[in-house]
Amino acid sequence: MLNDHAKLMNAILVSGEIVGRKRLQKMIFIAKKLSFSFQEKFQFHFYGPYSEELTLRVEELCNMGFLDEIREKKGGYYQYRYTLTEPGKEFLSLNKIEMPFLQDCLQDMNTKNARFLELVSTVLYFDNLPKSEVVNKVFTLKSSQHYIEEEINEAYLYIESIKEKAKLQ
Repeated sequence: MLNDHAKLMNAILVSGEIVGRKRLQKMIFIAKKLSFSFQEKFQFHFYGPYSEELTLRVEELCNMGFLDEIREKKGGYYQYRYTLTEPGKEFLSLNKIEMPFLQDCLQDMNTKNARFLELVSTVLYFDNLPKSEVVNKVFTLKSSQHYIEEEINEAYLYIESIKEKAKLQ
């Protein structure tokens, strides 16, 4: 049971810090699509793929004192920062998680803005469809984000580059 918690804790540890709930959701979804062994189930939601399981797991880790969630007021909304606490690091040191290449992938994703990660995760969510249908889905489902075709092409290029980091062919 705690193995899935440890995987999430490891993801946050190797990322250094993750700012934003949406960013955390998208990074874990993308990592899962890259074949890293995250077990959370995702459904399509307002901001792309979303996992209620992941939200609950984060809450549990905060309640156990393994994860620090700092809520900051940013203009008209709140932003959340996630870092591993010392007890969390201690727990992880006793429960080694082997995910080669995860750190490179997550650190790369962590440099991207949440809007771009939302696009990348949406493209990956529909990766069983031809590109033309994915483009139509993005324009339809994410119309409020006003993505342009150039951004969608960037997302496809980014997916290929992150697959290389994950050592997927």
